[in-house]
Amino acid sequence: MAARFDGLSTYVAPEIVERHMRDGQLRVVIIESQVLFAKALAGIFAEDAEFTVVSDLRAPDEVGLAAAKPHVVVIDLDGQPTDVAATLGACVTGAPEARICVLSMHLSSEMMQRCLNNGAEAYIVKDISPGELLRAIKTVAGGQSYVDPRVAGGLLRRRSLNAGKPDIMELSAREAEVLKLIAEGLANKQISARLHLSEKTVKNHVSRIFSKLNISARTQAAVHAIRAGIV
Repeated sequence: MAARFDGLSTYVAPEIVERHMRDGQLRVVIIESQVLFAKALAGIFAEDAEFTVVSDLRAPDEVGLAAAKPHVVVIDLDGQPTDVAATLGACVTGAPEARICVLSMHLSSEMMQRCLNNGAEAYIVKDISPGELLRAIKTVAGGQSYVDPRVAGGLLRRRSLNAGKPDIMELSAREAEVLKLIAEGLANKQISARLHLSEKTVKNHVSRIFSKLNISARTQAAVHAIRAGIV
């Protein structure tokens, strides 16, 4: 059975979500400000039976994302009026378990880095072919990251200058905030209350912090925070 586009906006019927969960398809939410391009993206996913588009949003909507329970969120940043941190932060909050894939027209390593710092797992430039897009999304859904090789060079050069050392500047603003509270000795439940986030979201932030800083303990996180001067 081919993937289908349900044409939904902020509301997703629970039975649709449950059916696709049973079918084992990758549930995709498209966030695209232009209706025509949103339908074009939905058509691309509909050609591959591994995908089903369960929601089509004009902008990030935390309620709509939570209802859709997506595996993957595909968002076109070019038409979003707010800044990268706010836009992707809303995606992460609404769908903390989803993989965030950014579409952009910009061949910019700086923009790519900002997206990765704020929760994105992929940075895809929009001049690629439909087949390449699907392969990139599958790569991300499989647990890996994807960045356009044309814009990865600047990032790789910067990391090589750091001799492979973890860079605290790779943390998003929210992750830096969580790191600061970890260094102050707060547990996840306390951080959740302080930042008005769910414990699950805090846990996801902590996991990303540990991964980006290549650490495995909260004490190590505190050391990084102290050295960076954020506490």
